[in-house]
Amino acid sequence: MNKPYQIIVSRSKSIEDYVLEIIEALNHNTEEVEIKGSGWDINKVADIYNSVKEKLKDGVTLDYITIGSETKDRRRISYLLLRIKRAY
Repeated sequence: MNKPYQIIVSRSKSIEDYVLEIIEALNHNTEEVEIKGSGWDINKVADIYNSVKEKLKDGVTLDYITIGSETKDRRRISYLLLRIKRAY
């Protein structure tokens, strides 16, 4: 199985930039895209998914969601990981 295309969400790019990157990845024969955001960027991950779903409608499905935390610089930071799968 191929490894999914991974996107780490940060504050430097807009939601529209991430949506365009995901659509381009799916159009270039990528079957799955993982979107991960941690800390304050968790809500941006949800916004990105909603925008992609709005644009592609039934062309994508939400494969799975992972919510957890990881240690960075001795602090626990929450994260949200979504895997989007191409449906066509």
